[in-house]
Amino acid sequence: MVKRREDFLSKLVLWNNDPEHVEQVREKAEAGNVDAQYALGLMYAEGRGIKQDEIQAYIWLSRAVDQGDQDAATLRYVLLSQMEPRQIAAAVRQLEQGTNS
Repeated sequence: MVKRREDFLSKLVLWNNDPEHVEQVREKAEAGNVDAQYALGLMYAEGRGIKQDEIQAYIWLSRAVDQGDQDAATLRYVLLSQMEPRQIAAAVRQLEQGTNS
């Protein structure tokens, strides 16, 4: 059975210039919704509706990975290959501290 993601994920392509949707996704992500965590990680990774931020992308993707999301694991792996060691260290540190910034 194919896992069906929440509807807001199907709309991501439209969000390039629509930052108002970011907060909707962030609220769900902070509440622990794995699909929203993946979506927010993707949004940060690609700068969709929000300033691109590899550290934040890594953090949100890692939270989705912790819930077993394999798509997030794949995207995080790709992201890691593009990050500098200092960025990775900062992201890991923030994850360990439980912070987002």
